[in-house]
Amino acid sequence: MIDIDNIKIAIIGLGYVGLPLAVEFGKHRMVIGFDINTSRIAELTSGTDHTLEVSDLELAQAAHLSFSSDIDSLKDCNFFIVTVPTPIDEYKQPDLTPLIKASTTIGEVLSKGDIVVYESTVYPGATEEVCIPVLEQVSGLTFNQDFYVGYSPERINPGDKAHRVTNILKVTAGSTPEIADFVDAVYNLVITAGTHKAPSIKVAEAAKVIENTQRDVNIALINELAVIFNKMNIDTEAVLEAAGTKWNFLPFRPGLVGGHCIGVDPYYLTHKAQSIGHNPEIILAGRRLNDGMGEYVTTQLIKTMVKKRIQVEGAKVLILGLSFKENCPDVRNTKVIDIVNELREYNIDLDVYDPWVDSDEAEREYGIAPISEPRFNHYDGIILAVAHQEFSHMGIDSIRALGKKEHVLYDLKYVFEKEKTDIRL
Repeated sequence: MIDIDNIKIAIIGLGYVGLPLAVEFGKHRMVIGFDINTSRIAELTSGTDHTLEVSDLELAQAAHLSFSSDIDSLKDCNFFIVTVPTPIDEYKQPDLTPLIKASTTIGEVLSKGDIVVYESTVYPGATEEVCIPVLEQVSGLTFNQDFYVGYSPERINPGDKAHRVTNILKVTAGSTPEIADFVDAVYNLVITAGTHKAPSIKVAEAAKVIENTQRDVNIALINELAVIFNKMNIDTEAVLEAAGTKWNFLPFRPGLVGGHCIGVDPYYLTHKAQSIGHNPEIILAGRRLNDGMGEYVTTQLIKTMVKKRIQVEGAKVLILGLSFKENCPDVRNTKVIDIVNELREYNIDLDVYDPWVDSDEAEREYGIAPISEPRFNHYDGIILAVAHQEFSHMGIDSIRALGKKEHVLYDLKYVFEKEKTDIRL
């Protein structure tokens, strides 16, 4: 068993999950932050994080943290934490390629007595069925004899400065009771909110994947209610405010469901369910409904433009916001792109403005070149798609001024009062 005072930690993957964890551990123990993206390593080594999850000061305070893309730097590590993304492919099936590659990398440097902990979101059983065989094959070592494995699902909320890695309770698990205790103790070095030790790795995996599945299904219900209430000319927000006066009414709101958690994780669970002979109904129904909201929003905008006798083909439309959530630069799996693609079908002249998003990344991911500033008195339609603080600070009058004398303002996020907009979700 490794001595907790002598652990040398390697964090594999330095995105929204891995970097904050590496910084916190780097205040207490020797940590190597590893990523195959050399430009990311150069950026972090210079003391800056473009994702804005960690400040320059916080990076500087992690005195025992260093960064590397060289696999040789991992050879002295004995406690590996994997925080790589687990996306879905074009067929909405789990893409475990990053997880397999990370396991292969660790297998090449794994030594007897080492522990590997996975934080990436997977379906129940993936750690034991997919990751461990790779570790064994590449290292030549035997699981639970020469090396051990743990699981501690990430609970990072990108852009959230109140709920940080240290003050969110952490679920932990290990491949043996002793390893479970050790993994739990390691995380308690940095997690001030405490930990919950799950009885098995599969339980911890399942707990993570249903956290976001539950949110997805609940948002799908509210999205469907919004569609129904819109047809009845009832203000959805007013209904939710009234219903919310009951103590146990859950405060979900309609909207686009993107990002790399809520819009992805349910497909991991449904994939596993189908592989064991069960076809999920509620989960997949929720996914279909949420995945169709971009088309619904576009249709609502077009209908309202037609009612106002605004020529649709060739119309100029502005989308405010591209990232998957407010006050966050992350564009991965943003559902705003669904609106973009739908509007292009109408031959609309489209501008996208997002002060948080890196233009080069938007170009690489979606072939979109966001504008540097929207034009005044220029647009036939304006969609407020992401509730960035900048848009709220602009005020309704400034946003209205971007439109022509006759235009449609669609407020997806309830940033402004109903009476001051033309459509709300």
